Amino acid sequence: MTPTLAYVDPSVMSYAVQAVAGVLIAGSVVFGVVWRRVKRNAQKALHIDENAGKEVEADLEVSPDVATASDAATAKKD
Repeated sequence: MTPTLAYVDPSVMSYAVQAVAGVLIAGSVVFGVVWRRVKRNAQKALHIDENAGKEVEADLEVSPDVATASDAATAKKD
């Protein structure tokens, strides 16, 4: 068997690193989406509510006659 000599250009290695990084990132995104769906379906099947013990504040109502901060600053200049 005769030895084979080969030269690997640095740009080829950067493409290889980019390809591996792309595969890893895409795989992690797919895993994240699948994990969320599995978790949501398991919580539904087991009747688990994440928001059961949380307190919810009431929505704030702002009346239209209240001046904004920019209106108040303009009134002080006049």
